[in-house]
Amino acid sequence: MADEVALDLVELRRLKSIATRPHIINFISSAIRTLEKMPQGDATAVPTPALLHDKPVPFNWDQDNDNVKLSQGAATLPTPILATICTPARHYEMLGSFGWEQNNIDVKVYMYLKGVDQEKIETGFTPSSFFIKFHDVEGMNYKFAIPALHKEIVPANCRVITRPEKVVISLVKASRDYWLDLKFKEERPMPMPNWDEEPDPLAGVMGIMKNMYEEGDPEMKRTVAKAWTEAKFGRNR
Repeated sequence: MADEVALDLVELRRLKSIATRPHIINFISSAIRTLEKMPQGDATAVPTPALLHDKPVPFNWDQDNDNVKLSQGAATLPTPILATICTPARHYEMLGSFGWEQNNIDVKVYMYLKGVDQEKIETGFTPSSFFIKFHDVEGMNYKFAIPALHKEIVPANCRVITRPEKVVISLVKASRDYWLDLKFKEERPMPMPNWDEEPDPLAGVMGIMKNMYEEGDPEMKRTVAKAWTEAKFGRNR
């Protein structure tokens, strides 16, 4: 026991030499005085003054125990369980009724829907498509989409305007071309007429039409082909 007390004194004096906080120094000094007063053969346990910590006692995680316990002066906490929050997926009603108009600058799509909050609109624009979602409209969610537009748009310039009873979607055109429809439809070329199918007394007129067809733009080709077809069917009646 005497050897243990001597070793304790050496350790306490070393700790006192490096301590900086006053109450720690006082605590160590008190312990040293207590040990110095003990008879060398006394085996009585040494009372230790309580140490007031200015910082919380560090916690140790004990993964083998689900309960909080105290072990050697340090508290251990149970292993934390991370809860996963599952958010139910939104249900959307598809909107199929709409109107639209155009000018040289943009195409405006009109949707008649009451109670739309501008802050609860989600949109997505690409050069050839767009979608829009309306959240919490009188307790309902709606969406509308055109996956393939008739012609290209400028996504960065497109916008949505809400009115008391309708929503206006402005699709800014990438070019000033006229749109035949809002949705893309593959145009099938008109078949080229067979100019030499049979003799015709109006050969001069047919020759002019042939030149107009061969040298004209797509719109001119459709017009000439339609006129020729109607004239031919009229003669065969």
